[in-house]
Amino acid sequence: MFPGSCLLRMKNMNYQVREEDFCQLMERYHTVNPLDWGPLFVQPAWLRVWWNTFNPPSELCILSISEDECLLGVAPLQVTGDRCLMLGSTDVSDYVDFPVNKARSREFFAQLLPSLRSKGIKTLELAHVRPESAALTDLVEVAKEWGCAVHLVSEEVSLETQLPATWDEYLKNLSKKQRHEVRRKLRRLTEAGTVNYRSLSEPEAVTERMPEFLEMFAVSRSDKEEYLNPQREDFFRSIVTTMAQWDLFRLGMLELDGKPVAMLLYFDYQRRIYLYNSGYDPAYRELSVGLMSKVLCIKDSIARGREVFDFLKGDEVYKYRLGGKEVPLTRCQIDL
Repeated sequence: MFPGSCLLRMKNMNYQVREEDFCQLMERYHTVNPLDWGPLFVQPAWLRVWWNTFNPPSELCILSISEDECLLGVAPLQVTGDRCLMLGSTDVSDYVDFPVNKARSREFFAQLLPSLRSKGIKTLELAHVRPESAALTDLVEVAKEWGCAVHLVSEEVSLETQLPATWDEYLKNLSKKQRHEVRRKLRRLTEAGTVNYRSLSEPEAVTERMPEFLEMFAVSRSDKEEYLNPQREDFFRSIVTTMAQWDLFRLGMLELDGKPVAMLLYFDYQRRIYLYNSGYDPAYRELSVGLMSKVLCIKDSIARGREVFDFLKGDEVYKYRLGGKEVPLTRCQIDL
């Protein structure tokens, strides 16, 4: 159905729709191009690890669209029957988007939709997309112009906080109660021993400490232990190693008297911190080490000049307490 490296030309137009593979996608990402590659979860390295780890029962369909060799955008898709979905899955990829040339994204979508129709696709499904995503700002309107039925459902929320220039400013932005709680718990933690927070980024060091993180992750909460099946564990190991090679990954460690008591998996991309997963030693639960590891990660991120701390999908109470604001995530279905 999808022959490799084929070139489809739209009649009487200079648009080219090419089917590509991960190697070609990686080449596009690492060469000068006009695309806004969007969130972490649509980076080619992330998509390739996801595809190779989960091996979904679908066909790979990565489409690039150009006009006179000017790249307009990329659609990283998978096809099952007459349904087309973005690459990735909601259990490990918090939100998705199309890498597009922002100035020409409507042209991109105006070529993408008929290309999908020509392949017998009847439904395009996206889960989940952020309010500023090209899917919501441009694709939806283009789809309506083409006479497609569009279904939008707000299903999840993500939480994030804008990081100020200093730690003191961050504390001032918290509610009076939460500011007091953060200071009280930090004081209690420092009274218990010598506290140190550090992050590892070197691939070898990160790989060496991953078994320790996975153990903490599983023992910190029963639902996390249930979530961490062998396939997701393989994904964690692979994505951490891969993204560390591109200097996009950090393994945060909260140590008490030199002993790791809490650990964080997070990504550092485009001055934005993505807090991906965490775990802690239950023996230190009374010291709130899980929460304090996140507080100290925020403090470290401010010191590094990062601009946004993204808590990612889920409405856990601690995210609100640490200053997180809701970002609605929408499931988008387009009937072609």
